[in-house]
Amino acid sequence: MKRAIMINPKDNTAIALDDIEAGDTVSLTSKSGQAGEITVRQAVPFGHKLALAIIGKGEKVLKYGEIIGLATQPINEGDYVHAHNVESALLPPPKEVE
Repeated sequence: MKRAIMINPKDNTAIALDDIEAGDTVSLTSKSGQAGEITVRQAVPFGHKLALAIIGKGEKVLKYGEIIGLATQPINEGDYVHAHNVESALLPPPKEVE
């Protein structure tokens, strides 16, 4: 079975510990041990994030127990979470070039 880790109990994302294909059932682990299973809706490459819960547009994306971004569109449980659906909260907004 493929694996992913939830780093902090507050997180609404987990990190893929294997390349995961759409439809795979993934075993979730955390510091305290087994944290359940989730069926992944989209392919998630090793080291990338998957959603553990529904994240609405504009809602916080959490990793390490910290806000890392805001959802730019609705994200379903089991979806791939990356730059295509999250705006970083870690970087300043881009400046317009005149």
